[in-house]
Amino acid sequence: MQQSLMFPSCLFWDVDINKLNFNEKADFVIERVFERGDVEDIRRCRSYYGDDKIRQALTSAKWLSPETVYLAIALLNNKLTDYRCYIAEQSNPQPWSY
Repeated sequence: MQQSLMFPSCLFWDVDINKLNFNEKADFVIERVFERGDVEDIRRCRSYYGDDKIRQALTSAKWLSPETVYLAIALLNNKLTDYRCYIAEQSNPQPWSY
């Protein structure tokens, strides 16, 4: 399987997918697939990278949507407080909107 065909190019609309090195940019690819991919894309990602690499990439991400964090928690069986983006969000509360 060619690397460019591993994931749909629509997930990587802002980069040249043919030049993207899936091993060197693994964290970027994992975050993008979990944020924008469908169930099949996530399955392929887990099969290619393995849960340990995915856990490391997602827990150290600077930003993930809450939906992605909760999906990762369910799939990887870890805690909300393991995620860097969750800790950062808690330490920077938003002002109340009136």
